[in-house]
Amino acid sequence: MLVRQLRALGVKPGGILLVHAAFSRVHPVEGGPHGLIEALLAAVGEGGTLVMPSMADDDDTPFDRGRSPCRAVGVLADTFWRMPGVLRSDSPHAFAACGPQAARITQPHPVDIPHGLESPPGRVYELGGQVLLLGVGHDADTSIHVAEQLAGVRYRLPKHATVMENGRPRRYEYGETDHCCERFALLDEWLGQKQRRGTVGRADARLARSRDIVAAALERLRADETVFLHPAAGPCGECSKARASLAFHL
Repeated sequence: MLVRQLRALGVKPGGILLVHAAFSRVHPVEGGPHGLIEALLAAVGEGGTLVMPSMADDDDTPFDRGRSPCRAVGVLADTFWRMPGVLRSDSPHAFAACGPQAARITQPHPVDIPHGLESPPGRVYELGGQVLLLGVGHDADTSIHVAEQLAGVRYRLPKHATVMENGRPRRYEYGETDHCCERFALLDEWLGQKQRRGTVGRADARLARSRDIVAAALERLRADETVFLHPAAGPCGECSKARASLAFHL
């Protein structure tokens, strides 16, 4: 049933599918998270590639792609990277992938530019992949951060991540285009018919091409780089900090 629903939504066999999901909104699923992953793999087929976020939960502990959990992005993602045949990129901003394009998508990517073109979601964008939001909205859509990077938005918040280099931990400090992502929901309106909506299991599902998501966001960002930030006088602390950071990047 899940495979039929995914195909009816528009998941392309042989394509690349980047999935952001909340399993709790899909279940019950026979086989639990493994069962849903098997359905996603069946929907893209043997020639397709399945991709999920797999970033570290802890910025202070050196990232180990063979051991570091990613519970913050959900049980589905934390189950996926542990499965046989799945590759995981070696970065605190890791993504995991399975399929013919997995090695390319999980190649090394910069720590200090988490979602640029040389990142897994950036590569999904360049390879013409699709984005599936399963039980979550665009506030979980990392492809919009790719648009922010391409637009050259100037807001930054201080971040850090720890990696192992030459057997020793190294702390990277950098500025990330981070903020409250609530206004990413504007993509629902901007995408219009370029986004397909339906139900998978018990969850609301959204499917769109990564290129369409990035193009829609990029158009608005070039007109107003703060389009995704809450108003300056509003109560959102994250967006207020992002707005304040603009003064340092004029």
